[in-house]
Amino acid sequence: MGWALPRDVNWRVASLWIALVFTIGAGWLFKGHCLPGGWTDAEQYTTGCYNDVMPFWHGREVAEGKIPYFQTRMEYPVLTGAQIWVEGATTRLLFGHRARDGHFLGVVTIANGLLAALVLWLLLRAGMDENRLWGWALAPPLILYVGHNWDMAAAALAVAALLLAREGRLVPAAAAAGLGTAAKLFPVLALPLIGLGALFGDARPWRERLLRAAALSAAAIGAWGLVNLPVAWFAPENWSEFYRFSQERQGTAAASWEIFSNMGWWFTWIEDRNRYAAIAFVLGTTLIVALSWRQHRTHLWVLFTPVLAWFMLTNKVYSPQFDLWLYPLLLMTAPRLWPVGLFVLGDLGTYFAEFWWFAGMEHGWPATSYIHIALAAGFRAVAMLWIIGECVLRDPPEWLLRRG
Repeated sequence: MGWALPRDVNWRVASLWIALVFTIGAGWLFKGHCLPGGWTDAEQYTTGCYNDVMPFWHGREVAEGKIPYFQTRMEYPVLTGAQIWVEGATTRLLFGHRARDGHFLGVVTIANGLLAALVLWLLLRAGMDENRLWGWALAPPLILYVGHNWDMAAAALAVAALLLAREGRLVPAAAAAGLGTAAKLFPVLALPLIGLGALFGDARPWRERLLRAAALSAAAIGAWGLVNLPVAWFAPENWSEFYRFSQERQGTAAASWEIFSNMGWWFTWIEDRNRYAAIAFVLGTTLIVALSWRQHRTHLWVLFTPVLAWFMLTNKVYSPQFDLWLYPLLLMTAPRLWPVGLFVLGDLGTYFAEFWWFAGMEHGWPATSYIHIALAAGFRAVAMLWIIGECVLRDPPEWLLRRG
């Protein structure tokens, strides 16, 4: 009796799932390969295996099972803090007294991998073009960041918000964006666009438009408040640390303002950066919406992608994993994919330029200088500006405007 593949399996879809599993596995190997060495001789920087997860095991007392905000400090929004606590509890449950930071990294990677699978399922269900689906199943940013941090939950909720807006379900879309804001701040940028769509996206009577705008505002605030208010009420100091930390921190090596200062082009203090970043973001976003109004008025939610890209370029902080925020949205909304490929190349170049710069500070090799960071980040910035222009001036991908 011969062996044969099952005939009732959609192998086109199955191959996407298999590819995603291999991508997540590659992400685990990328971050986990230096576990045996214990981050010696700057290998966490020279090989790129640095992650924020392992330092949290003891640094935020995850190993002791302490509850974020109530028993230990946490510099992330509440939904992310809850995710960290659940993943820590899962690690201790699975490994008992033998649990350590490497096990925690494995649990976090699996959880983020499941969220990446959720994104693929949502995109499949929405009917996204096959080339774009492969762009997610084989995503280089997933390899870099699936085990790096806790950004995948907010990214998944941002994708869900856009897909709900695509179906005209603006109130659930706002709720998803509000919930995403409780995990990381960036999904809040979708809310004004969803609100403008409710007010100006169709020809309904003004009373209906105002009621829908009020309903989606209540949904967004309610979703965010449901997560945040209990912690803000009972642990206000620790709850507000994320917002204070964001306001007070200097910046990161690959952020525009830091590059300007370190290259001697334009030195700025922290207070200056907060002010200039806010002004630049507001002016740029206003321009994006104004130039896009006639072409995208019925689907303003697609502008979330260029607005987020502009936010990342003008913000004083540009951590490497921020590119995972933007990448799935680029696959969804970018009119053409080749500029997205340039963005990915810039992401890879900036990632290693930044971490090899840290390696050089610890006398490791390879080592880079700040010029290398500026070149790589500049390449990425040009790709992002190109994509912003295309998102403003060109129609969105055809699949995106087909209702499911």
